[in-house]
Amino acid sequence: IILHNIGWDTYENLLNDIGDNPGVRVFYDDGDLEIMVESFKHGKLASVLAEIVSEIADLLDIDFIGAGGTTFKKSKKKKGFEGDATFYFRAASLVRGKDELDMEKDPAPELVVEVDITHPSLPKFPIFAALKVAEIWRYGGFAVKFYRLQSDGEYLETPESVCLPKVKSESVTAFLE
Repeated sequence: IILHNIGWDTYENLLNDIGDNPGVRVFYDDGDLEIMVESFKHGKLASVLAEIVSEIADLLDIDFIGAGGTTFKKSKKKKGFEGDATFYFRAASLVRGKDELDMEKDPAPELVVEVDITHPSLPKFPIFAALKVAEIWRYGGFAVKFYRLQSDGEYLETPESVCLPKVKSESVTAFLE
């Protein structure tokens, strides 16, 4: 469901009402609100991609913290998202041990895994860019593609991960298949 002209307070109230309900994801972009209920296929793909990220980080001996589908939001930017899977790498030490994150003080996750296999949805990249997510792994139904945040606030597709050096999108697609 996509709704328009929704105030920030309504968004925050909705998040409070939904709570930690698994399978429901909410995105907010300056008045535009998307509420999505995950299908089994969506959840399965997101889970496998999250496991791939975790396994590769372990194999490469890279410190990380997985933040799952945590809600990340900034009221000043009027943006909020819940990724399919989110990860901290360089900033892992900054969030380790915390039970709550405050996006006004804490960094955004460095990697967001996003599965988008259904009908058209709210564009997510502007939300991720506003919160300064460094990298996105997006699966659109055929291949996993990596996107790196540029200094101009746009994402550029890249064949190799920034967060997990030497890992290529084609290899992750093969693992997923």
